[in-house]
Amino acid sequence: MLLEDLINRFELVKKRNPLHANELLDYIQKSYIYGELSIVEYKKLFFELDKRGAKKPSAFFRETRLADVETFTLSSTI
Repeated sequence: MLLEDLINRFELVKKRNPLHANELLDYIQKSYIYGELSIVEYKKLFFELDKRGAKKPSAFFRETRLADVETFTLSSTI
């Protein structure tokens, strides 16, 4: 699937144009999870969107400190 095909598919489903590459990134992730895209299609589209600046919001990622990992490891082995 090409990026152009992805945009057309997005427009058919959502009945509007995508506002940003981030929106398309969310869409392909959901499509992959639901089995609508193969891993090969997902990777190709992901790298194309990444080139266009698509990113997840910074709140999506949680920074883990080493102390958190050590505490979790110790408490889970008790």
